[in-house]
Amino acid sequence: CRAVQLPAQYQVGTGIADITGPAAEVNMMGYANPAQVTGGLHLRQFSRAFIFSDIDGKDTVVYVNIDACMFSQGVKLEIIRQLKAKYKDLYTERNVAISGTHTHSGPGGFHEYILYDITSLGFVKETFDALVSGIVLSIDRAHKSIKPANIYVNVGELLDSNINRSPTAYLRNSPEERAKYNYNTDKNMTVLKIVDEQDNPIAMLSWFAVHCTSMNNTNHLISSDNKGIAALMFEEAMNGKGVKPGEGKFVAGFGQSNLGDVSPNTKGPHCLDTGKACDVNTSTCNGKNELCVAAGPGKDMFDSTYIIGKNQYDKAMDLFNQATIPLSGPISFRHTYTDMSKQTMGQNKTCKPAMGYSFAAGTTDGPGAFDFKQGSTSTSPFWNFISHLLKNPTKEQTDCQHPKPILLDTGEIDIPYAWSPTIVDTQLFTVGQLAIVVVPGEFTTMSGRRTRDAVAQSLMEAGFQNVPVPVIAGLANDYADYITTYEEYQEQRYEGASTIYGPHTLQAYIEVYKKLATALASGQPVSPGPNPPDLISEQVSFLPPVILDTTPIGKSFGQCTQQPEKQYKGNERVTVKFVGANPRNNRRQEETFLEVQFQEQGGNWTTLYTDAHWDTRYYWRSENDFGASEITIMWDIPADAKPGMYRVMYHGDKKALGGSITAFSGMTSQFTVNSASYKLQQLNKKKYRVNKKNRTYLLKKLMRAIENKTA
Repeated sequence: CRAVQLPAQYQVGTGIADITGPAAEVNMMGYANPAQVTGGLHLRQFSRAFIFSDIDGKDTVVYVNIDACMFSQGVKLEIIRQLKAKYKDLYTERNVAISGTHTHSGPGGFHEYILYDITSLGFVKETFDALVSGIVLSIDRAHKSIKPANIYVNVGELLDSNINRSPTAYLRNSPEERAKYNYNTDKNMTVLKIVDEQDNPIAMLSWFAVHCTSMNNTNHLISSDNKGIAALMFEEAMNGKGVKPGEGKFVAGFGQSNLGDVSPNTKGPHCLDTGKACDVNTSTCNGKNELCVAAGPGKDMFDSTYIIGKNQYDKAMDLFNQATIPLSGPISFRHTYTDMSKQTMGQNKTCKPAMGYSFAAGTTDGPGAFDFKQGSTSTSPFWNFISHLLKNPTKEQTDCQHPKPILLDTGEIDIPYAWSPTIVDTQLFTVGQLAIVVVPGEFTTMSGRRTRDAVAQSLMEAGFQNVPVPVIAGLANDYADYITTYEEYQEQRYEGASTIYGPHTLQAYIEVYKKLATALASGQPVSPGPNPPDLISEQVSFLPPVILDTTPIGKSFGQCTQQPEKQYKGNERVTVKFVGANPRNNRRQEETFLEVQFQEQGGNWTTLYTDAHWDTRYYWRSENDFGASEITIMWDIPADAKPGMYRVMYHGDKKALGGSITAFSGMTSQFTVNSASYKLQQLNKKKYRVNKKNRTYLLKKLMRAIENKTA
C-alpha cells in the first residue's frame, strides 16, 4: 500500500468494444494458409482504448490495443476520418496509435496492400467494417470516461512463456552484444497500473513480447489467442465473475512488443513423423519444412493458449499489485510518415520492398508449403521462373537486397495496385517517463533492444526530464513486415526474408526514431512526411457473398437437432446442434451467437455464458452447396458451476434469395448440472460462518470474564 495518496497527475479514459469479424468462410490473417478459413468462434475480438491527457488537457495521446493480427494503414485512415468528424483535431493520425496483439486466428482481408490479402481472396469489407466500427466505439467510450488519474509503472521478469524460434539468426549478433543479456528473447513485462483520484483501480496496460500463435494453423475458430485470454482473465478478476466479457468498467490491455523471433510454443520444434528435433538451420525434417512444427506447453492448442495466457495474466497481476513508481511529467508525441524505401544512412541505404525465398517456408509456428526452406540464400530456377512472371527484379534491386534471394519483388509491382507499403507510420509517445516506441512491424528481440536503447539515449541527450522507461509497441498503425538486425538478415531465416526494405532496415528505423526522440525532448516539431496512399477505394475482392440460406428438407431454422443429455456435472462438456445460417449475415457485434442460461428460483432465465467466454465454442459448418448450415455449440462446464437447471440458446440470421435478412433463435431442452465442487465451496462457506460465530461467542465470553475479574 502507498502511504501517501498523490494528487492526480493525468486524465485517463478507457473503453472496450467488440471488433469480431465474419465467423465463416474468410481466410484467417497470419499463417497465410489458404485452407485456414473461419468456421466459428471461440473468443471474441475486442478493441481496448486508453486515452492519456495532461491534467490540464494540454496534450493527449490515444493507445488502442486490438485483438487482431496487426493493423492496416487503410483502416487507420478511415478511423481518423470518423474521429475528426466527431472530435475535430483532438484525435488525429499524429496522436492515435493502434496496435495489434498478433493473433493468427482472426479474419483477414482488411489490408490495402495486395500481398497481405492474397489468401483472403482480396479485400473483405466485413472485416474492415468490424475493425473500424469497433475501434471507433472503444475510443468513444474511452472519451466519455475520462477522469483524473494516476499511473504507476512496474517491470518484472516472466519466464517459461516464450522461446526464440530463429536461434541461429540470433547467434549472428556479436558475442559482446549478446553477453549484455541473459536470454535470447526479452523476458521483461512492463505494466501500467491506472487508478482514479481515490486510488481505485480503473485499468491496466502491459507489454510483453510473444507471438499469438498458440492456436495453430489447423484452427478455424476466431480466437484472440494467449493475450486475449490473459485480458479476459484480468478483467474478470477486477470486474467480477458475473460481468460478461467486454461489459465491465475495468479494462486490461495486453500489448505486443518486439516479438519478431519470439514463439509461445515452448516445447520447441519437432518432426511430426518422428518426434525428433528438426534440423536447426533449415527447420526441416528429412528436407521437408511442412513436418517441422513447434508445440506449446499444453496437451493441445487450446491448452497451450490457456497456459501462456495464464502466465501473462499471473505476472501482470503480480506487477500490478506491486506497482509503486508513479509516472510524472508531461505527455507528448511525435509522428512522421517515412518512406522506408528511400532512406540513406551514410554509405548504406534501404531498398524497395521484396520478399525472400525463406518467406515462403513459413516458421516453426506455422510452416509453409512446397520445397521452401528457412535459411535460403540461393534461388531455384523453377521458382525464379514463376516469380519472374510477376516481376523480374532489376540488378539494382537484387544487389540492394543481397544476400536475400528475391521471390516476390513486391516493391516494383503495382498491378492492380501496390503490393507492399513504402510510406509507413513512425510514432513516439511519452507519458511521463514512459516512452512508447510505436513501430509498424515485427521487430526481432535484438532489433527491439537496440531501438529502445537508441530512443532512451536520444531522449536523455536532448534534455528529457526523467530516466526513460522505453517499450516497443509492435504491429501498430500499419504493417511493414519484419525488422531484423543487419547480422540476423545474413542468415535469411523467415524473419530476414521478410525484412522487406533490405539489410539496413533496422538502421533506418533507428535513425527515424532517434530524430523523433530528439525533437520530442527538445520541444521541436518534426516534418509530417509524405502522405501515404489511400487505396481502399481501389480494392478488389473475389470472396463470394452469401447468396441464400436454406434448411434440410423437413427442418426449420433454429431447430435443435442434437439435444443435451438430461444431466451433467462439473468438468463435463455439453454438445448441442442446430439448423443454422451463415454467420456472415450478421456478425452480431456487441451481441452473441449463443447463450448458456440458468434458471433462477423464480423461474426467470439468466444468461451466464456467451460466445465471448473461454468455456464456450461455436462451430459453423456448411452442409451442402445450397446454403444449408449446421451449428454446433459446446459448453465446458466449470468445476465450480452453480448447480441447477440450464438450457442453451442459439441466435442466427437467415438470408433470403432477394437479400433480406431475418433473425431467428433456437433453444435446447432443459438439463441439470450437479457440481460437487460448488457444493463443497458452499459447505466450506457454511463452516466458516459457523466457526466465525463460535469464535465471536468465545471472545465475548472471555471479555466478560476479564471484566468480572477486574471488577
